[in-house]
Amino acid sequence: MPVATAALPAVPAGFTGRDEDLARLFPVLDPGAESDLPVVICAVSGLGGIGKTSLALCAAHRAVRDGWFPGGTLFVDFRGYDEDPVTADQAVVALLDGMGVRGADLPQTVAGQYGLYRRLLAEERRPMLLVLDNASDAGQVMPLVPGTDHHRVLVTSRDRLIELDAQLIDLDVLNAEDAADLISRSLRLSDRSDERATREPEAVSELATLCGHHPLALRITAGMLRKRRHRSVASLVDELRGAEDVTAAVGLRPLFEMAYRQLPSEQARLLRLLALAPAAEVGSETASALANLGIDRTFDLLEELAAAHLVTPVPAGADVRWRLHDLVRMFGVSVAEGDVELQEEGEAARERVLEFYLRWAHAADDRLRWLPGRPEPKRFADRAGALAWLDSERAGLVAAVQWAREERYADRAVGLSQCLTEYLDWRRLFDDKITVCGAAREATHRAGNRVGEASAWTSLGIALRQTGRTEEAVDAHTRARDLFQAVGGRVGEAIAWDNLGIALQETGQVEEAIDAHTRARDLHEAEGDRHREANAWNNLGGTLRKAGRAEEAIDAHTRAHNLYQAAGDRQGEATAWNNLGGVLRVTGWTEEAVEAYGKALERYQEFDDWYGTGQTLYNLALVHQYAARTAEARTHYLQSAEAFTRANAPTEAAEAQSRADALT
Repeated sequence: MPVATAALPAVPAGFTGRDEDLARLFPVLDPGAESDLPVVICAVSGLGGIGKTSLALCAAHRAVRDGWFPGGTLFVDFRGYDEDPVTADQAVVALLDGMGVRGADLPQTVAGQYGLYRRLLAEERRPMLLVLDNASDAGQVMPLVPGTDHHRVLVTSRDRLIELDAQLIDLDVLNAEDAADLISRSLRLSDRSDERATREPEAVSELATLCGHHPLALRITAGMLRKRRHRSVASLVDELRGAEDVTAAVGLRPLFEMAYRQLPSEQARLLRLLALAPAAEVGSETASALANLGIDRTFDLLEELAAAHLVTPVPAGADVRWRLHDLVRMFGVSVAEGDVELQEEGEAARERVLEFYLRWAHAADDRLRWLPGRPEPKRFADRAGALAWLDSERAGLVAAVQWAREERYADRAVGLSQCLTEYLDWRRLFDDKITVCGAAREATHRAGNRVGEASAWTSLGIALRQTGRTEEAVDAHTRARDLFQAVGGRVGEAIAWDNLGIALQETGQVEEAIDAHTRARDLHEAEGDRHREANAWNNLGGTLRKAGRAEEAIDAHTRAHNLYQAAGDRQGEATAWNNLGGVLRVTGWTEEAVEAYGKALERYQEFDDWYGTGQTLYNLALVHQYAARTAEARTHYLQSAEAFTRANAPTEAAEAQSRADALT
């Protein structure tokens, strides 16, 4: 997910020139400037690496310094030219977070999020500045434009966003003087005693010309000069002058090729392989898997590439992640084109990173699904460690699953998708889950793997139901059931029936749901699968309660609890106790319901299951409220709101908070 920061990122070191461009920007940004037609948006466009972000940040920092935006600033990188750019819907959540809106305060629906975002901007009378960086099209930006004219929006893009009602500023390369100054400043920032630029002004000027005065190219060549500290600027000019002239990357390819050829073989190989990673940013261990090298050696090589400005280190707590500029990434991919040996090298690297992801994701999934009494998973000592790893690698993991579209990687990518569903459920990342399960379903269908396809339909159906798309969920689970029946997969068929029952109940088809859960229960019982039989009993109990058949529901939940207990599934026990408490509550057995909820709460808290904890506390609050115990009810509502917030369930948190407020 994107991150919106209230504090502007720093202007990159060595930024120079652009005085004329800044002069064009400032009148547009100034909220106090008098104009018959105030311009809210300014869109800076130009080639990749041309310095759009640097210019925008320089202008923003100066404007803030001069007191133009007392309401504050917000910054979002849309990653518009990545394979998975940030959407406006994702950005509005990030912007609200940057404005302090999160947890229980965040509306659950997209419409509600936009409504709150626009209302907060309208209510903030002090001018604010929004910097929306690296957008690829107007559709990413337009929904986020304030509805008032006292705020300002500064957009950067490689494309000229003519669809915006904006002041468009086209950013060109640097002039000759500023380009030479950028090289000189870069050398002196690294080593104040480096006098080569002063000694060789003509060579510096020619080097700037060979770079096309392009800022990114200038920075790369300056990095090359820093590495060849004892060689002249003219020697680099001679080498660049002799480079083959190609048109790729708008004239930057000769520079990339030159920088690439200057790399030792290990660094060059790592750069090629990093370009093939599933995401533009990778962790050190992922890079190690790509390179098939030890972590220490890989780290050394990454640091060398960072020194050459071919990869950017991104601090991430105790680790460092590594990000390739998109132009460098495109160059790295193109290096192998037409070279069979390098293509095979790249395919082998992608297989290794898939194996790495699959191995670690499987271990993390084992930890998340672990039950007391079973062998302890070895790779992750606890749930927190497993979740932390999955969180850090999520973008790459989700992207790697989509490699399933290529036959060579399909089996591993499908296996990876199956290892992510529990995690995505736990983090309530349901959109990612739909993406992952959808890719797995398509791959298994193409391969004629009907068992795999049926499993993928099951996972996809659960994800669809979790996002409120219940009719589509019914269809998905029906397809899963039919496929399992066709191949004789009785366990899979039973699971499909059970999930179909949940979806049917949510669409109001209660009797059909009861039939589905009953079929699931009978199949699991026949197979001797007591744990899954417990799931079916538990789900059947919920549907019987919905049908008003309370005594049967109590019996079903009791049976579920006993089976869960026999299997050692404390989380399952918690769910059964919580559901049993619900039936007892509606039948008037108040104290028995409180006892059942207490047992559920104890078990949920053992696993830091904050969503289950929130549900149980909410139900306890209802019991106390109906019993006219107002103080106890309010306390439990407040505790429920806190638990739901920790579970990333803002809608439920807001409802609990609202009920608590109503009892004040």
